[in-house]
Amino acid sequence: MHRLSRTSRLPISLEKAWDFFSSPKNLKEITPEYMGFDITCPLPEKMYPGMIITYTVKPLLGIPIGWMTEITHIEDKKFFVDEQRVGPYTIWHHQHHFQAIEGGVEMIDIVDYVLPLGSIGRAVEPILVRGKLKEIFDYREEKVQELFGKY
Repeated sequence: MHRLSRTSRLPISLEKAWDFFSSPKNLKEITPEYMGFDITCPLPEKMYPGMIITYTVKPLLGIPIGWMTEITHIEDKKFFVDEQRVGPYTIWHHQHHFQAIEGGVEMIDIVDYVLPLGSIGRAVEPILVRGKLKEIFDYREEKVQELFGKY
């Protein structure tokens, strides 16, 4: 299993951060355009445990891949978890944690993932996946700082 952890701080309230990041409708705004991220299902206004979200992404060579995630856990204004049900990973478990801090909010993302194909997946992970995930989270960091300011 591989893990990516990222901590971000923004100069906004916990409530504002929660409202933005817990809305799947905002995912496209903080995903690089080249990923071709498109939600393919209707979305309710508020996220809830058991909610299924389907979308397509184009992570490699512009080839579209279907992805389905389930929101498995939510504790209002504290954390939520999305887990892949269908998609490119054998396991994708993404925790989103939020905490009010002096002058803003701290957000911690923890992504645990496993690639398919056993030893082949393990061999290509540092070459094709790890750097791409870091790049996506770097983009998100830059984008949310554009939207909300730097801490």
